[in-house]
Amino acid sequence: MNKKISFFIISAFVCVTANAEYMALDDALRATYASCVGIDEALHDMKVRAGINTAVTGVGTVAGGAALVVGIKKKNLMNTLRDIEDNGQELQSSYNNLTIEQNVNFKPNLKSKKLGNWRTGLLAANTATNVAGAVIAAKNAHNDDLESQIAECSAAVDDLKNALVRANFDNIDTTEASAIYDACSGYKYIDYSVLKKRAKGAEISSIVGGSTSAVGIITSAVANKSDGEKEKKLDTASNVLAGGATVFTGTATVFNAMQISAIKKIADTAQLCESLLK
Repeated sequence: MNKKISFFIISAFVCVTANAEYMALDDALRATYASCVGIDEALHDMKVRAGINTAVTGVGTVAGGAALVVGIKKKNLMNTLRDIEDNGQELQSSYNNLTIEQNVNFKPNLKSKKLGNWRTGLLAANTATNVAGAVIAAKNAHNDDLESQIAECSAAVDDLKNALVRANFDNIDTTEASAIYDACSGYKYIDYSVLKKRAKGAEISSIVGGSTSAVGIITSAVANKSDGEKEKKLDTASNVLAGGATVFTGTATVFNAMQISAIKKIADTAQLCESLLK
């Protein structure tokens, strides 16, 4: 074969190969852009939801705790009344020296019913916040689209790394692509399951807390319409349910707060990565 022809063929092959490597790098950059841009915005929405949910379940925790305190006051008051009755004392004689207004305001039976109504209302507030909390947490716990996008982004960054190796071998300028890889390589250290577990924990805790306080509403309402031993047992059950609801709602609050921390770690990588891609 003529030496000139051989040189032309070899030169052409080198140029085509170099161009192919350049296109491979360009394609890898486009794939990284398509896969990674948008994650930061999605994380921002999740962070907002987790923040709102922390406040919502925090209010529910306070309401549940208040229901328990009120319920305990009611139970103690009724125990005092039963002690008086057991000792053979007549309740009405305790109020003979009070004015009508004082009698109405301080009569233990009336105060007990009032405390019972407060407990029922506070348990209703706890239920409402738990229902809202479960709905909000579910949006974060079941955000499969974002989970898939993060996985795709991580895979695209790996492809970009391979393209960079080939491009560097062919002496192609990789300054910009290398900077993008360095910024986006943090995705390989991200464990999305941590965020998912915390969101799922908040969802489950809210569901259990809401279910517990919902039963407590019924128990508290029935207790307030009962007398004697039945009222005593229902009061105890209502207080136990209020305590349980408070614990579960508080747990949901903790999970929601922990979500924010997990979201922030991923968002730091997303912001750095997308600032160069855009």
